[in-house]
Amino acid sequence: MLAIKSHEAELLEDPFGILPGERYEFLLDLEVPEDDELFSENGIYLRVIYLIEDEQGRITHYQFYEKETGQSFDFALDEEEEAIVAAYCLQHLPEEPGEE
Repeated sequence: MLAIKSHEAELLEDPFGILPGERYEFLLDLEVPEDDELFSENGIYLRVIYLIEDEQGRITHYQFYEKETGQSFDFALDEEEEAIVAAYCLQHLPEEPGEE
């Protein structure tokens, strides 16, 4: 099971007003157990795009990255992990653009 240690979050600007809703980018610093295939000594973070539309929130995209190298990993969250991440993002929406 993944544990979220900290995060950065910001509102993504849509300068042309094309996309409905508000999109937020979250960078979640993860604690990954050593016996997990995603584990890296360099650390792992999860980049999440979270959408708020019609007062509903959901994850629209996510990607795992190694901290030091920026290498992406093609892993999927299971349903329980995705629900945990979505709830975390909803709970930690920035009040002002760029605020954590």
